[in-house]
Parts: sequence; structure tokens; C-alpha cells
Amino acid sequence: MSRSSTRRQFLSAHLGAGAVLALPGCGALSTAPAKRTIVDAQIHLWSPSTAALPWLPGVPPQMPEPFTIERALPLMDEAGIDRAIVVPPSWVGDRNEYALEAARRFPSRFGVMGRLPLNKPEAAAQLAKWREMPGMLGVRALFLGPSERWLTDGTADWFWPAAEKAGVPVMALAGSGADGFVRVAQAHPQLQLIIDHMGITVAAMRAGRTAEVIGQVERLAQYPNVSVKLSAVPNLSTQPYPFIDFNDHVRRLFNAFGPQRSFWGTDITNGFAKASYKQRVTHFTEALGFLSSQDLDWVMGRALLTRLKWV
Repeated sequence: MSRSSTRRQFLSAHLGAGAVLALPGCGALSTAPAKRTIVDAQIHLWSPSTAALPWLPGVPPQMPEPFTIERALPLMDEAGIDRAIVVPPSWVGDRNEYALEAARRFPSRFGVMGRLPLNKPEAAAQLAKWREMPGMLGVRALFLGPSERWLTDGTADWFWPAAEKAGVPVMALAGSGADGFVRVAQAHPQLQLIIDHMGITVAAMRAGRTAEVIGQVERLAQYPNVSVKLSAVPNLSTQPYPFIDFNDHVRRLFNAFGPQRSFWGTDITNGFAKASYKQRVTHFTEALGFLSSQDLDWVMGRALLTRLKWV
């Protein structure tokens, strides 16, 4: 082996991945570190209300104008967002067409957590082939308003074993808090259950129940099949950037779930004016000192891609 080859091997083994060296006979040994993959765990996309894709009457959208694919992509690019999970919003009903269109047109940018009627057990047949739809990664299950009782009164009991059997991850949120998901996590240990928005709804926050709900979600960390979206912080915070009233809540859940079960996200159209897309990124990458660079690699994208098997 030549002295040049030996020297190259030594340097490759001992220098950091970010170093760029040009030594006689060696050339450049390495390049800049790979860019961190950033994945938004939740955005809503919706098109104008039409006869083919009407909005539900009496369910106002979060913004007066549609948040379309064409509007979202430049904002994602500006903020350095590589991918985003599209959750169809409530005002389009249990319809996934536009979200799936985003994934079909831009498969490297958008994945979908689709909607399913949780009060219709016959919908279980759809779950067997759910992930065969291009871009479909899982289901978003909401227990809010009139459907809040479905989590505990037996209405949705068919759903959890069907999703577990089909290997379909579920993102879920309940207005009553997270305690209702304990029996789900216990009874269905192979079900990947992801708690939305740290378990907090705007109603719970306004009722002064934030710390209570955080405690409920924290207790769910004992179940390996449960993870949490540390998402929507600007929308819930009563303070401007960097939202210091919520940082202890983020830290508490991150410590409970760890970097591989904690996912950053925005829900940007809910509270759109409260922070820019870039601020929602830098809140985590620059303002939360308890997150190491390695933690951020997981929380900002790698963990969610792994959990959802989005390759």
C-alpha cells in the first residue's frame, strides 16, 4: 500500500465528516456535512370549494383562502422544509382526493395521513389496502366535538384492531385529553399510535388544562408503540416567538419519549399569522438548547420518516 493511501485512510478515520481537506496527492477527502432532512409532521392543504369537492356547510376553514399545493411548496422551500405530511382538513369531510393529488404530483415532498369515517365499521375493509394508495401513509383520527365520545363509547372500537392488523399508523387527537388512548395502546401493542399536538386542543388550553393534558401524554410514553408530535406550538402559545411559555412542555415530552419518538410539526394554517414558517423551524433548531444536533436530526424529520416507513 502506498504512503498516500495510508495517509488517506488515517485522515478519513480521524477527521470530522464536515472537514474539507486538499492535501498533496490526496485531493478533497470529504465534503460538507449532509443537509438535515426536515419533515413537517402536519399541514393542511385544500382547494376551492367546488361541486366535485365541496366544503362541508357550517365548518369554516382555518384561512379564508385555500391553502393549495402551489401555495405551500414555495413556503416550504423558503423555510428549508424537505417533506410534509398532508392531513385533509375537517371542512372537506372524510375526503382525501386533494391530499393524494399532492402526493401523486410531488411524491418526494408530500405524504398523506388520510381520513376515514370512524363511525362506520364497514370502512374496515378499506384499511387492508390503505397503504397501497400512492402516497398514503396512515390515518388521522379526530375525537373532537360531537365525535369526542366515539373514543370511549365503543363507536370507534372496530378501528384500532383493523388498523393494527393492516399495519396502518394512526395520528390521533381527543378533546377530552390523552387518557382515552391508554386502553388503545395497551390492547394494540403493534399499532403505531402518534399523539397529535402534544395532546393539546385549543379548548383544553383555554380551559387551563394544558399541564394536565401534558401529564396524560407523558404517561403514554411507557408504551413503545406510542409517539408524539411536538407540533403546533406557535398556535397554542400565548407569547410571541420563541414561545417560551411552551418550551418546558416540549422539554417534558421530549424527555419522556426521546428523540426517536418525538416529531416536529407546524399545523401552519392554524394560527398562520403567529409565526413565519422559518420561525417555526428555528424555534426548534436554534431556540431549544436542550436539543442536541443529533436529537434534532431525529426530531426534525428522521424519526417520523422511520416511524411511518416513508422512504
